[in-house]
Amino acid sequence: MKIGELLMNFQEAHSPKSKHALIDDFEIWTTLEEAEILKKLTKPVKLKSLSEHEQFKIEAMIRKSLVTKVGMEDPTVVANEKN
Repeated sequence: MKIGELLMNFQEAHSPKSKHALIDDFEIWTTLEEAEILKKLTKPVKLKSLSEHEQFKIEAMIRKSLVTKVGMEDPTVVANEKN
């Protein structure tokens, strides 16, 4: 094979099916504990009302964009829509 043919074969094999979409769908990995907390957050919940351990876990979930924190003083947290 010529170099040009090799390059064409490589490009065809490694090119995305849709040239306009970089990512079709993705999921954020969650632990079992995070999944249980997400089930509790079906409606807005005051952060203070949760245990210290749950608050710690929720801070990590905020960084993962699984949960949104609303407010500065006495914040409320709520699960994002995808969950």
